[in-house]
Amino acid sequence: MTTLPPGPPDPLLSQRALLVLLTAAFLGTVIGILTFLSGGSAATAVVAGLVAAGASTLGLHTLIGR
Repeated sequence: MTTLPPGPPDPLLSQRALLVLLTAAFLGTVIGILTFLSGGSAATAVVAGLVAAGASTLGLHTLIGR
């Protein structure tokens, strides 16, 4: 009896999850940079970027189909 070699391991994240997280990170970065360039402090820009990334993650999760 022959046994098949094990296949490649499953990916850590699905393509959908990766797309949602990368898009959210990009949007959070853009919002943070725009906040900083508009005259906000660095701390305000970081908080704005994190809030934008979190909110866009929730929005993209519902928007992008499974």
